[in-house]
Amino acid sequence: MSQILNQIHFFFICAVKKIIPTALILASLISVSFAQKAEKFFDKKDLLLVGSYYYPEQWPEANWERDIKNMSGLGFEFTHFGEFAWSAMEPEEGKYDFEWLDKAVALAAKYKLKVVLCTPTPTPPAWLTEKHPDVLMVNAEGRTIQHGARQQASWSSKTYRAYVDKIVTVLAKRYGTNKAVWGWQIDNEPSHYGTSYDYSENAQQAYREWLKNKYKDIGTLNKVWGNAFWSQTYNNFEQIHIPNVLELVAQANPHAVLDFKRFTADEAAHFILLQQNILRKYIQPAQWVTTNLMPTYSPVDPLRMKDLDFLTYTKYLAEGYDMGHGEQGFRMGSANSIGFSNDFFRPINGVTGVMELQPGQVNWGLFNPQTMPGTVRMWIYHVMAGGNKFVCNYRFREPLSGGEQYHYGIMKTDGVTVSRSGDEYVKVIKELKDLRKAYQPETAIPSSLVKRKSAILYNPDSRWEMEYQPQSNQWDYMAHVNRYYKALKSLGAPVDVIDETKDFAAYPFLIAPAFQLLDHQLVSRWKTYVENGGNLVLTCRTGQKDREAHLWEALFQQPILDLIGAKEIYFDLLPVSLMGKINMGQTNYDWNNWGDVIDPISEADVWATYSDQFYKGKAAVLHRKLGKGTITYVGADTDNGQLEKTVLRKIFNQASVPTLSLPEGVLVEYSNGFWYGFNYSSQNQEIPIPTNAKILLGQKTIKPADVVIWKE
Repeated sequence: MSQILNQIHFFFICAVKKIIPTALILASLISVSFAQKAEKFFDKKDLLLVGSYYYPEQWPEANWERDIKNMSGLGFEFTHFGEFAWSAMEPEEGKYDFEWLDKAVALAAKYKLKVVLCTPTPTPPAWLTEKHPDVLMVNAEGRTIQHGARQQASWSSKTYRAYVDKIVTVLAKRYGTNKAVWGWQIDNEPSHYGTSYDYSENAQQAYREWLKNKYKDIGTLNKVWGNAFWSQTYNNFEQIHIPNVLELVAQANPHAVLDFKRFTADEAAHFILLQQNILRKYIQPAQWVTTNLMPTYSPVDPLRMKDLDFLTYTKYLAEGYDMGHGEQGFRMGSANSIGFSNDFFRPINGVTGVMELQPGQVNWGLFNPQTMPGTVRMWIYHVMAGGNKFVCNYRFREPLSGGEQYHYGIMKTDGVTVSRSGDEYVKVIKELKDLRKAYQPETAIPSSLVKRKSAILYNPDSRWEMEYQPQSNQWDYMAHVNRYYKALKSLGAPVDVIDETKDFAAYPFLIAPAFQLLDHQLVSRWKTYVENGGNLVLTCRTGQKDREAHLWEALFQQPILDLIGAKEIYFDLLPVSLMGKINMGQTNYDWNNWGDVIDPISEADVWATYSDQFYKGKAAVLHRKLGKGTITYVGADTDNGQLEKTVLRKIFNQASVPTLSLPEGVLVEYSNGFWYGFNYSSQNQEIPIPTNAKILLGQKTIKPADVVIWKE
């Protein structure tokens, strides 16, 4: 309780001083008021609990006990039921059948498996969509998305929400006191997948209501949206339509687009939190509530779901889209993919887990390669190194029919033979027994990591605004963020990805990448952070607009000019075919994505300059001291991130903070008293393990897709 009161006091002070936007304060207080303290659900000495998805409704009942017994016998500690089973739970409207699920839950309990039970809301049954076709979402082309697949329902449909209320209530009443049920997952990967946004009449009406609640009167909306331009002025809210680029002859209003993306994220969060509220009426406090999200899916904002007990994520890496590092990288994925997800989800509520981890070869990728031997095992340990409480394999049995044929499971198609990647799960489960014995709860975080502790400040509004107005076909916000994340990890820095509700002072190093939308209060917070000894890094595009995406009626990026030590900034963009040069020290770096050209004040140090174009010799990177700390502005966005990495290394060096120098694809992590080394590269790598360390698992030199764990 004291922690809650302290946090409320912190946000009260922030509100009085106007240093955090009111919306963020309210969101955080909601989280404080209703979300349970997630740590209470997990015993630290377990380190990582391992589970697997199972679909009793998809297999003959005669197989259930054999499969669940085998799952337990292999060492799995929990299983996962029900997220796609609405038609099995309610085969006809109002006629419920839970006998099959009762049997499955009882079998799990018999074999000492905890159960994660799910609400089945991503897959409405055919009888529902046939009776109420208006519950279906509509895509940008005006096509109603038909029954089949999943996530075809409109979050904004009041009819659909009424049916959701009924099925979730029945589930909660039936299983809310069942001791075998460990926790609840709401929905599954809340999204509309490739369709992304809903343009149905349900969404249209809800969007108008959202706008009315935000702006109160149409005149205020017209002013904020700049509707005098192109005679877009509205007389009332009913005239407003969802901005749809396929229905317009020219660019949609960027302020309308930004608000629509905010609305969509709010709708997704409300749909999830609505179900949590129903569950909490009936389930016991010992059962936790979460949902599983896709880390980089833009339309859904995890930060809006803080009121859940904690958030979990889904992760697939080897699916033909992520080519990883080196010739064989496509079999492992990028070294920072799991790491960024860990460091993004964990700070939201202090706890996270991976609810769905790739089981090996999948069926839906650009191409579907076999994973490098050891890769699945490496992924599991990377999840553990991120402080996750559990990892769940998707799925126990490889399906014989339906939409996921060829998708690996723990078991092969015969249902009784362990698969290649299943063997890797079994190996980890056995190794965890020894690691749990070696766990020492009193171990302090090494001082070297405390000194390197870094945060990346993430802002969905800036992301959404730049996605619509990128200014260059090469601009990619998440790629830009990842360049800094990757550089920090190569230096051996622990990272939290945070939002503005967090206390910046907890981090010696704070990076705010492309923070395009801000206000003077945030700039003031940054200044205070630096004056008190923090090291702040701002990057290109930061401070170009206010919170509603208006350019300032002042010099370009005026709010940050004094802070970074600049008189003026303008930017340049180059074609894909042309690489510009930036000189820093004795090295030239290529760039062509984005380049802020900076005119510095005399007190600022120029760390890098442009080596060509008509602004040759102009500043590309500025650094200055302010109070006890420093601020650095990096004006360019590069493809390979080498400039960004060089700048960060110099900042750490000037702060007298030692760093590592890890090769491409190699990571060193720390969690719960254990050090981990991972090799996502295509060559053998030597991990920098101190001579006095005790290696618990593996060896100092590890092959691709291998891991080493040690204690110091």
